[in-house]
Amino acid sequence: QLQLVESGGGLVQPGGSLRLSCTVSGMILDYYTIGWFRQAPGKEREGVSCISSSGGSTYYADSVKGRFTISRDNAKSTAYLQMNSLKPEDTAVYYCAAVPRLIITVQAMCRRTTNTKYDAWGQGTQVTVAS
Repeated sequence: QLQLVESGGGLVQPGGSLRLSCTVSGMILDYYTIGWFRQAPGKEREGVSCISSSGGSTYYADSVKGRFTISRDNAKSTAYLQMNSLKPEDTAVYYCAAVPRLIITVQAMCRRTTNTKYDAWGQGTQVTVAS
């Protein structure tokens, strides 16, 4: 059974940093494209950053470019999202998702508005940026 578990969220002041982790089980991470998404109350889901199975290709939403860094350690079955220079508008529930690498490209994964039938999602972790 595929399972993704996010961790690392919390309350941070503007300008601060957090590192989110997404630990997976029940699958070999090497075979999956990973994405980080967020959703704030009353807003649509946003694809924040996505990374290819090898880590060689990444995508970032314009809103986080230069501030967030996505990475993965397939040996540890974990993907990460390093978030620096956080702003109040980054406040949201952050989710990680995995889709088989042959099904979707990195860019398409982040830009999509609907899920594939192969999607696996975590339960989300709250990130709150406030002073």
